[in-house]
Amino acid sequence: MHRDELAGRSTTTAALQAMVKPATKWLRGLLRAGKAQQRTATKLAKVLFGPVPAKPRVRKAVNKTGAKARPTPRARPASDALPSLAPFATPLSPPRVRKRTAPPPGKWLAAHYAPLPELGQLPGRRLPYFLYLPEKAPSAAMRSRGRPLLVMLHGCEQSATQFAEGTRMNRLAERKGYAVLYPQQSLRSHARRCWKWYDKLTQEGGGDVRLIVGAIEQVAARHAIDRARIYICGISAGAGMAHIVALNHPHLFAALGLHSGPVFGAGHNLIGALGVMQHGAAARLDAAIDEVLARQPAFPGLPTILLQGLADKVVRPINQTQLVRQSVRVNRMPADTLVTAQRLPGGAAGGRNPAHAYALHDYQVGKQVLLRVAQVEHLEHAWSGGDASLPFNDKARPDASKMLLDFFAGHRRR
Repeated sequence: MHRDELAGRSTTTAALQAMVKPATKWLRGLLRAGKAQQRTATKLAKVLFGPVPAKPRVRKAVNKTGAKARPTPRARPASDALPSLAPFATPLSPPRVRKRTAPPPGKWLAAHYAPLPELGQLPGRRLPYFLYLPEKAPSAAMRSRGRPLLVMLHGCEQSATQFAEGTRMNRLAERKGYAVLYPQQSLRSHARRCWKWYDKLTQEGGGDVRLIVGAIEQVAARHAIDRARIYICGISAGAGMAHIVALNHPHLFAALGLHSGPVFGAGHNLIGALGVMQHGAAARLDAAIDEVLARQPAFPGLPTILLQGLADKVVRPINQTQLVRQSVRVNRMPADTLVTAQRLPGGAAGGRNPAHAYALHDYQVGKQVLLRVAQVEHLEHAWSGGDASLPFNDKARPDASKMLLDFFAGHRRR
């Protein structure tokens, strides 16, 4: 009997050990995944909300005679030569030495928008912005209606002036007669100048959305602007914010342009933001647009152009795929919408005028192209056709700035 009990206990112990081993492996894997997620969250939190690192002070050496000696310059490692990276701001390579070119001849004005404080409250945050006004005399139509206005929203780790120079948009605007407004995220609001596209309150029309719309209204009131030809676009975080502003104020804009932007309506926290950038937001894809249409039953439609680099590892191309679906939904395109496709070849590698091959798809309803989708081969997370001496720009064509203005030219708000 004693032997039988020992044998039974031995069998039970072996069975328990067989059960415990897989559970132990599973728990270890879960712990590793949890630690990896925590590291990711910490890294993203530092990038999004951490302070900007201060520049190290150089100590002045004094020689034996008492005269101050110049410090010996020390080479910085390559990793220090780049700015701290943030979501939507990954330079392709260290910027080259810039060749200064003459600025466009128009006026470059600096101003800010400050909403009036409500009764009994302190003044709120103000939004700085820059405005380009062409020197070229307006056409007869512009003299009667006003100039078209383009609103440009920069990405993280960019200023408004860097965005203007990198995209060369002011040069095109000078030729076309556009006024160009560049709102600039303040360092007080975000240490990396990121627009908070992932914030739920912002997605619903609060936060920076009100400040950007206020700046647009202020410019339109102070200058001769054609209210039927106001357009908005941006890159990366700026694209995410441009989309949010346009969806919440569709009657204000004639068309929208998004370059390397995230899908709308998801994120809501740091881990969620990173997930959207890498994987899109399939779970919120349709619901986010349905919520917009429920708040605005008379949504007027929103012609949109989407540009995306297929080699983008910061905001991956799945975001553009999902943005296409959201645009089709918000514009209520019928099932028999005409879609035309073409592929434009690239140029010779290493030539003076490099060009990436790209595919172009147009979604046409009646005589109007409501959606244009450009997919650029080999383009990473950078403005296509920009000034490569500045971060976040790729000099190879297609010229995104020209593509945007060409698309906008065919649309006006009725």
